[in-house]
Amino acid sequence: MKRTRKTKANNGSLRQEAMVTTAERSGTYLEAYSELRAQAGEREPVWLRQSREDAWTRFSAKGFPTTHDEDWRFTNLAALAKTPFVRAPKAVAPLLKSQIEACLLPGAACQLVFVNGHFAPELSAIEKLPEGLEVHALAQALGAKGAAPEGRHAPEGIEQHLGRYADVRRDVFAALNTALWEDGAYIHVRRGAVIEHPVHLLYLSAGAGRQIMTHPRTLIVAEDHSHASVVEDYVSIGDEAAFSNAVTELVAGEGAVVSHFLIERENLASFNVSTLRIEQARAANVSSHSLLLGGGLVRNNVHPVLAGEGTECLINGLFVGAGHQHLDNYMMVEHARPQGASRQFYNGILAGHARGVFHGRIVVHKDAQKTDAKQTNRNLLLTDTARIDTKPQLEIHADDVKCTHGATIGQIEEEQLFYLRARGVPAAVARNLLLYAFAAECLDRMHESAARAFVEKLIAKRLKELALIQDLDSDSLTGAAPVEEEQHWEEVG
Repeated sequence: MKRTRKTKANNGSLRQEAMVTTAERSGTYLEAYSELRAQAGEREPVWLRQSREDAWTRFSAKGFPTTHDEDWRFTNLAALAKTPFVRAPKAVAPLLKSQIEACLLPGAACQLVFVNGHFAPELSAIEKLPEGLEVHALAQALGAKGAAPEGRHAPEGIEQHLGRYADVRRDVFAALNTALWEDGAYIHVRRGAVIEHPVHLLYLSAGAGRQIMTHPRTLIVAEDHSHASVVEDYVSIGDEAAFSNAVTELVAGEGAVVSHFLIERENLASFNVSTLRIEQARAANVSSHSLLLGGGLVRNNVHPVLAGEGTECLINGLFVGAGHQHLDNYMMVEHARPQGASRQFYNGILAGHARGVFHGRIVVHKDAQKTDAKQTNRNLLLTDTARIDTKPQLEIHADDVKCTHGATIGQIEEEQLFYLRARGVPAAVARNLLLYAFAAECLDRMHESAARAFVEKLIAKRLKELALIQDLDSDSLTGAAPVEEEQHWEEVG
């Protein structure tokens, strides 16, 4: 399917990309890598050192992708590549308690707070954990500088799983993260454990006085027949530019039920690249929910592999952009075994000069007979200057499958707007109600109540801000476009 509203990169943009040489791309990162190696020395485990070296070799050889790369054809990374980011210092100005409390998720099982990429135990709450749940900051779990203290081993599962699933050969940002990560979270859910409330991982970028970069690393291991929810939340305090390059590996054992939430609400000067790699065993059910509300340039990668028979996966997301935001969503779902089922539902709302991207790909391997996969992307453009590039794809190597995909792009429907206004609802309020109804479709697919309530408030707040933007072209808010009726694919409760 061809994307709608296709726009070619102009010659100036291509020249700008070409000017970003390999040295410019990797110079600031080479300095960070050299510093990290010097500090860690021989204290890191051999397997971790080797993992870092292999990943750095891959990144330094390939550099940042350009729009000539098919997976990045709609996103120009020249601004990111040319910005001289530095490693975030551990010592930062003290944060006010009120600043932290405003970001916390009510009702969470525990809270892990990271400030500029480093674990802040004084701001976290991990003392009283439910039975069957184990959480650690990665740097502490492996010991200072990455090595377990003498006489103590790293917690079970880290060496077995960390770095095994993220594809550093194919994804240069996963390679960069693997080479440069300094801290993150390790979440281990024991066999059969049911964790009733979500684990909240709060990653704060907070006024370091420089353009900082962080590379958070998260490992989630849910053993057989366990149930858990994890919320990764990226927030800015202040308006300074920062680059967050996060990688999460989620391993779901046989019969496990796991919900993962990504919330991105950083300031408009921020760059955020997040990668979620999911590995699912037999009969595992995993749901990925993404909410992109902030950031200047955002790339959200979700890559589940349905590696066991009878697995189910839901990829559910909403992105809301205004001004000059660029929100890029790249999904690749791999069906590797028979009788797997996957659903992708992504909704986008764009105003001003914002640009959105949805690039969804379903790959059905030859052994994945009886696969049932569906992919849908729906978008609302609120101004004539907003743009969306949508590219759903199917790659099928089996002959007994049921796979569909589709995309719609439109505006707020004139009849619905007229109906509300005819009953005395002000135009701005009417638009907000219709936008919320469109955005709330993603909420209907969320089962975890505390995370859903948290997300619902964030959506309502963002849409209220959107309604206050003065440069919306009211003429473009009328006129209807056909919107498909879709069945909701709800996650297992």
